[in-house]
Amino acid sequence: MSDESSRPGTTHFGFRDVPTGEKQKLVGQVFSSVAGNYDLMNDLMSLGIHRVWKRYFVATAQVRRGDRVLDLAGGTGDIAALLKSRVGESGELVLGDINAAMLRTGRDRMTDRGQVRGFEYVQCNAETLPFPDNSFDLVTIAFGLRNVTDKDAALREMHRVLRVGGQARVLEFSQVKPEWFRPLYDFHSFQVLPRLGRLFAGDADSYRYLAESIRKHPPQDALKSMMDAAGFVRCRYRNLSAGIVAIHDGFKA
Repeated sequence: MSDESSRPGTTHFGFRDVPTGEKQKLVGQVFSSVAGNYDLMNDLMSLGIHRVWKRYFVATAQVRRGDRVLDLAGGTGDIAALLKSRVGESGELVLGDINAAMLRTGRDRMTDRGQVRGFEYVQCNAETLPFPDNSFDLVTIAFGLRNVTDKDAALREMHRVLRVGGQARVLEFSQVKPEWFRPLYDFHSFQVLPRLGRLFAGDADSYRYLAESIRKHPPQDALKSMMDAAGFVRCRYRNLSAGIVAIHDGFKA
């Protein structure tokens, strides 16, 4: 299901229709609320498997030493930290996030890990990136695209800032494939997850929104078509964990 709404001038915020101009602020409030518990949030949403997904996402990326990489929605620093060993001392990692609280949390975590050199932090909107054309060898976005209001614009911007031959990678919750598994997944998402959010983070509403946002995100084939339309070539996807998440790839010709 896409982020389009039947009512002009509106978009989805979870299962609610809201004015298009308000979604960015509402999403910002969610992530400002969960910034301090972001690892906990991901653990609750994925039962801890998100760490394996992220390692695989980075391990299979097209990247080499000396490359310049942009990690969007990268405020946590998880993807950038994993990429650092692949780009080496001569590489550069730019963490972009629209949410200042997330970006501060990620920067503090990276500093605590002793990872300072080779990192740049930029508060930016994925729909209008503040970088020149052909700036990066790899652009990644992990668990962030579904929260972008205009996903098509974000994909076009990812394509614009990539160098020719560069790769864009999207790691995102997607559509579970086995029919028998969907009721169990729905029960966890809509019944268990908000209760865990209230119990461990004192915030049921943000966790409820995050579960709803997954259902509103374009499923695998729809997102592949969107990447095609944004100008990427050789677009493909790979399901992980029965389609709970999918990795989408595209290249700039």
